[in-house]
Amino acid sequence: MLPRFRLSCGLLLVALLAFAHAGKLFWLFRQHVEQQREKQTVKEVQIRWQLHSQRPAMLNRIPVEAGRIPQPLDHFNRQDRRVFNQRYWINEQLWQRPTGPVFLYIGGESTLSPFSVLAGHHVGLAEKYKAMVVSLEHRFYGTSLNPDSLQDENLQFLSSQQALSDLVAFRHFITQKYNLRANHTWICFGGSYPGSLAAWFRLKFPHLVFAAVASSAPVRAEMDFTGYNKVVAASLSNPVVGGSTECLQRVREAFASVDSMVRAGWLAKLGIDFHSCSPLQGDRDCQALVTNLADIFMGVVQYNNAIIPWSSVRSICSIMTNSSIGSPYRRLIVTNLLILDQNGMPCLENSHEEILEELRNTSIGTSGIGIRQWYFQTCTEFGYYQTCEDSHCPFSPRMNLAYQLDICAQVFNISYRNVSEAVSFTNDYYGADHPKASQVLFVNGDIDPWHALSVLTNESASEPAILINGTSHCANMGSPSASDPWPLIQARKQITSWVGKWLNLAKNH
Repeated sequence: MLPRFRLSCGLLLVALLAFAHAGKLFWLFRQHVEQQREKQTVKEVQIRWQLHSQRPAMLNRIPVEAGRIPQPLDHFNRQDRRVFNQRYWINEQLWQRPTGPVFLYIGGESTLSPFSVLAGHHVGLAEKYKAMVVSLEHRFYGTSLNPDSLQDENLQFLSSQQALSDLVAFRHFITQKYNLRANHTWICFGGSYPGSLAAWFRLKFPHLVFAAVASSAPVRAEMDFTGYNKVVAASLSNPVVGGSTECLQRVREAFASVDSMVRAGWLAKLGIDFHSCSPLQGDRDCQALVTNLADIFMGVVQYNNAIIPWSSVRSICSIMTNSSIGSPYRRLIVTNLLILDQNGMPCLENSHEEILEELRNTSIGTSGIGIRQWYFQTCTEFGYYQTCEDSHCPFSPRMNLAYQLDICAQVFNISYRNVSEAVSFTNDYYGADHPKASQVLFVNGDIDPWHALSVLTNESASEPAILINGTSHCANMGSPSASDPWPLIQARKQITSWVGKWLNLAKNH
């Protein structure tokens, strides 16, 4: 009998990119979205298991193997014998022994859970193609770390290169455990940052993984990611998802009013109007305020229609275009109150010093988003700083690159030059959005702001791309639903077809 897991385990299924800026509201927004996805995932797993077992589904009796594999802390220095224990899960229930393929679900910048091998479109594909499903939690996230891992001196071992080496070691572990052939067919899946890892795993280790599905994968590192808010602006005005030119204009006007009040020194009124947890103290707190307010719209676009009724462009635009509420500024106040209420927040945390202290916190948590770890990776590999210093951005120009880079210096003592060099190295190492890989399928939604850094058109016959009209971040990774729009339904059919083609190709390889 396989070891059992408990319902108290973290339930996160799809790892989604944490925001690479200083606004705290988005982090909380994302957690709320994930909590709702957890509830839906539980129901899906119960239904799936009941259909297979012909008995009532009890989550703590669903067989899935959980374990830990000792990994080198530094794969690139074999004289360093330090290790950490990395968490994994295995679902053999759908596997056709012993020749069926292995589908690898890659973890990212959050806690992973047993549901990573029990739910999602990749699990549906495993059922169709009789695959074993395995998943690996990313180093330094969740519980895949040592007690002192978050100290500055240890964060140097947190990188995408080390993570890919973890995947190599995990593949060898599974191969030995199940006595698989050396050339056994593996296909990897990932969304957002793990989507990039999926593409890079195939790119760097084509002899170990036969193909990859990279969803919402921002494979081009970019320090000043102005394209993010260009997509947000386009989405707020897109009638396909309930946006309009009026909505976008009212958002612009509301933020212009906030900026005017900052310039006039009306910080006390701003603090009262937007329920600031503490009085606004100077420019840094004002930058945190406008970033938090922009988070509302950026988060709604990124997670458009992500289960929660109010997390959609249509719902947020219905407020911003409602003239009966009052001025656009007043509508922004109402929108902020709605988000605070829905997230169970008594006030908006706008203290810059509080944000810095949270990022400096090296204590270990067992669940949730690894905020400190992810910000470190943005400083040392990716950038991804969503700024608002050009005319396309509908928010405040106070959301500037200097503010983001100052956090790298204040928290990790990493300079502007070092961040810039790190971003350039990442693009040189992986090939940015022209990676020249093979058998990698890039899937994106055109509402998702992260698609601006991904591969959007076919790079070659074996490096195809799917761009889904009207869908957002990692939408294709969930299990099919009756409410799915037609373009998403068609995209999943294409993904299924590509996986089938690869598996047929592997038989003759």
